[in-house]
Amino acid sequence: MTLLIFFGDMLVMAFMIAVVVWLSLRATRKQLDAASRIPLEDEDPHG
Repeated sequence: MTLLIFFGDMLVMAFMIAVVVWLSLRATRKQLDAASRIPLEDEDPHG
């Protein structure tokens, strides 16, 4: 049972990594730069 859960988890992780790689390869450099700045610009400096 443990092996089933382990390999199922590895399959899910491989799928998620493949989605990130696929989306990254389709995006332009400008889109990737804008997306990478989202966590840095999500707070209101005046609040």
